Amino acid sequence: MIDVRRLRLLRDLDRLGTLAAVAEAHTCTPSAVSQQLAALQREAGVRLLERSGRGVALTPAGIALVGHAETVLAALEAASATLAAARAGLGGTVRIGAFPTAVHTLLPAALVALGRDHPGLDLSVTELDPAAVPEALRERRLDVALLHDYDLAPVEPDPALDSTPLLDETVFLAVPGGEGADAEEAATAADGEEGETSADPVDPVAGFRDADWIVATPGTLCHTVAVQACRAAGFAPRIRHRVDDFTAVLTLVAAGQGVALVPRLGAERPPDGVRLLPLPVRRRTRIAYRRGAGGHPAVAACVRAIRAATRVHLAAGEAWRAG
Repeated sequence: MIDVRRLRLLRDLDRLGTLAAVAEAHTCTPSAVSQQLAALQREAGVRLLERSGRGVALTPAGIALVGHAETVLAALEAASATLAAARAGLGGTVRIGAFPTAVHTLLPAALVALGRDHPGLDLSVTELDPAAVPEALRERRLDVALLHDYDLAPVEPDPALDSTPLLDETVFLAVPGGEGADAEEAATAADGEEGETSADPVDPVAGFRDADWIVATPGTLCHTVAVQACRAAGFAPRIRHRVDDFTAVLTLVAAGQGVALVPRLGAERPPDGVRLLPLPVRRRTRIAYRRGAGGHPAVAACVRAIRAATRVHLAAGEAWRAG
């Protein structure tokens, strides 16, 4: 019988590439990982690993076994969800991960609703970049998380995860000038849940090739998108500031320190001195969880609460702009 914990180690070795990386992910030593994989190989009855330089690589049999691993692990998640649904009431810890803008705007109302409707749940929120979400879900450090991608920088679906659409929003170029959000320009970019889009506006990025740019930290998806948007317009941005918090970004724009790309959630109530120019760029946010876990009552409750909070937040934003 194949040990599921060892199967997860083999899956992670295929994903991470080295015994040291697997050991770090599982908070153990490379020697312990090696011993467990050797035991898995004995259980399988065939060679799963072979030497490759100073490290190890999967054999064809090992690669084939990894191909089954996601299905096995998803089935276990689904079985756990079925058992949880048979219990009376919702309880236990639910760890939710989200990018900073969502923590500021969407999660507070969702947490209040979950605490009111399911007092037995112990809710925990972790702020992290969407690029770190898949690994955190795989390693069971999170149960539900928000991740996103941009049409300029699409992200391949992770085979270990399932997800459901939450929000499709316009990305703006924030530039100095004007008084607060330009209502007429913002109104041309009506956003909504689940892929609701508006006609693509003309891309104004090319007109700011000589401007200073405020971008996110290198390695984040927001940084990648800003650089790609400029490259698509035929230039490399002259980066002056590196800031991840969109509130701080807009404050710097208002102070004349540069221009920046800001998605709708981060640009709903900008300070005076900022104009928002809608771009033909979309950011798509999804609610993710481990494959097979969508039927777990606690996961389903979180999804419902986050979706409801998003609808209310979007409606409030539309009312503010209209008023």
